[in-house]
Amino acid sequence: MGEGRAAVLGEDERAFLEAKRVAYLATANAAGAPHVVPVCFAIQGASAYIAIDRKPKSGRPLKRLHNITENPNVVLTADHYDDDDWTRLRWVMVRGRAEIMESGAEHDAAQALLRVRYRQYRAMDLAPLPVIAIRIERVTSWSAAAGGGASR
Repeated sequence: MGEGRAAVLGEDERAFLEAKRVAYLATANAAGAPHVVPVCFAIQGASAYIAIDRKPKSGRPLKRLHNITENPNVVLTADHYDDDDWTRLRWVMVRGRAEIMESGAEHDAAQALLRVRYRQYRAMDLAPLPVIAIRIERVTSWSAAAGGGASR
């Protein structure tokens, strides 16, 4: 899964993302109108994966999927906020191109990875549902404790 690409996440950034349970996926339509939603995710190699599940939605196609078909450039951001200690503030943002996978070996492996990470997915029939794969191209991170950020 995403193994053919060079990893762009540093070890510390990868560990931070793997410790987070929720990140925010930003997409934009062809006109550039932004849309941000919280998502469950997993990182493997140089890709991030987001499952589409059967939680009740509005009945319309998901805006994030529609946007990705029009504009595959996306951002996934996870953060840590602490009301009492701002020296602990931190975020990691990955930019890349998203693909919507409907089936196949990578699709199935991504769903298995997400089932391991989120117990709620274990009881859901995810197999017929798509997976968003983000091919990580650039990473930006910031930490108050480190006194600044890094971009690659």
